[in-house]
Amino acid sequence: MSDRHFLDKEFPGIARQLTRRNWLKRAGGGLGALGLATLLHDEGLLRAADSAAPLRSHSSVTSRGGHVPAKVKSVIWLFMNGGPSQVDTFEYKPELNKHHGQELPGYDVNNGFFPEKAGPLMGSSFEFRRHGQCGRLVSEIFPHMAKHVDKMAFLHACHTESNNHSPALFMMNTGMTRMGFPCVGSWVTYGLGSETRDLPGFVVMSDPLGRGLPKGAAQNWGTAFLPKTFQGTPLRPKGIPILNMNRPEFLSDTQQRRQLSLLEELNGEFLARNPAELELEARIESFELAYRMQEAAPEVFDVSGEADHIGQLYGLDNPKSSHFGRQCLLARRMIERGVRFVQVYSGGTANENSWDGHVDIVGNHRGFAAETDLPIGGLLTDLQQRGLLEETLVIWGGEFGRLPVMERGDKPGRDHNSHAFTMWMAGGGIQGGVAFGKTDAFGFKGVEERVSVNDIHATVLHLLGIDHKRLTYRHDSRDVRLTDVAGHVVDAILA
Repeated sequence: MSDRHFLDKEFPGIARQLTRRNWLKRAGGGLGALGLATLLHDEGLLRAADSAAPLRSHSSVTSRGGHVPAKVKSVIWLFMNGGPSQVDTFEYKPELNKHHGQELPGYDVNNGFFPEKAGPLMGSSFEFRRHGQCGRLVSEIFPHMAKHVDKMAFLHACHTESNNHSPALFMMNTGMTRMGFPCVGSWVTYGLGSETRDLPGFVVMSDPLGRGLPKGAAQNWGTAFLPKTFQGTPLRPKGIPILNMNRPEFLSDTQQRRQLSLLEELNGEFLARNPAELELEARIESFELAYRMQEAAPEVFDVSGEADHIGQLYGLDNPKSSHFGRQCLLARRMIERGVRFVQVYSGGTANENSWDGHVDIVGNHRGFAAETDLPIGGLLTDLQQRGLLEETLVIWGGEFGRLPVMERGDKPGRDHNSHAFTMWMAGGGIQGGVAFGKTDAFGFKGVEERVSVNDIHATVLHLLGIDHKRLTYRHDSRDVRLTDVAGHVVDAILA
């Protein structure tokens, strides 16, 4: 009897895996790894096991603790896609209006994305008024958010590494300007899991008005090399939020359960023989989650049971804001049920479909503010009255800011600015009514207490109870982390 026939008889299925090509691939890789380990050991470069090991090697979404006591359980990230202008929203610059039409001394037109259209300084067309006990100056386009400034901590000197949408979106979402890295929502659920078994731990909602996805699309909420269990679940902007959410009419619950049990048994046997197939475990868990979601998700996505005054709070009765209001309401309903991380995008694929005010900055920002201001104000009010704000971190911002100079056109706009933009945070662990960072007189560049994207991520993780230096994943022979080799917690905004 040949060796292959013997294997087929005694170990069904094994012979098919032990082809000569497979054997060489597996054995060669193993011998190479042993050789490398020996060399590293001889050079004293192998790290000993650490009793305070970083959070890593998790493949399950089961809830678990972090490194330090957490201030919040969940995050709602309100992403103003396209890059809102800091000098037209939350950073009042009287000198900018005073010197309107004058040249900015020493300005390099290449700071913008369209240098040929660069013009002189352009003051804001919006009136700023003081609000709250802290006296924060806020643009007239945000009357509802302005009511909550005493809950907010503003970061006024944020900066990033690119003035191009796709790399800047990747940077804000993954900590890197290039594609192929896990997003912050995936890192969070990888580190902490989820507090619900019946819903995804990480959910993303894009623009529902047919204006497209952010540039880079799903890579902004992807896991890259992390286990696929922690992939963001995008809700469809129209129609059924998640395809195949309802069980087929011809299939009973018992029949479906039996099918899934058989599939899990078969996949489990294959996984036992092929432990290196890491994605299979995520696939098995995704089937089980989908089954549980058929019961839980329809109730979450049905907002008809909410009281009329709650719908009005989120602007559901206003045609301009109803679409974004529904997303904010869904965000509250999801974190209320244990979803760990929810990201809500305002605006689609750049230019006039987003906060990307190259043309008519006044009309662009006034329009998108009308869509988002009432729902966001309502979200903060609703979270607070339900006692959820103390355990939720709410984040507002885009991928970069806008320049203080004019972008010439029939209706002038503002070009991209990677040197300065404003974000705010509110919720558990945040000191409300404060501002950190300072830009120059025209809002062009940060001059004091500058905040990098790595700092933002480090602060978010810290509030969730995670030490950003210890949340790592072994990839390509190095311990990769969200903040790479940088990042500091912005302690000044913490309560």
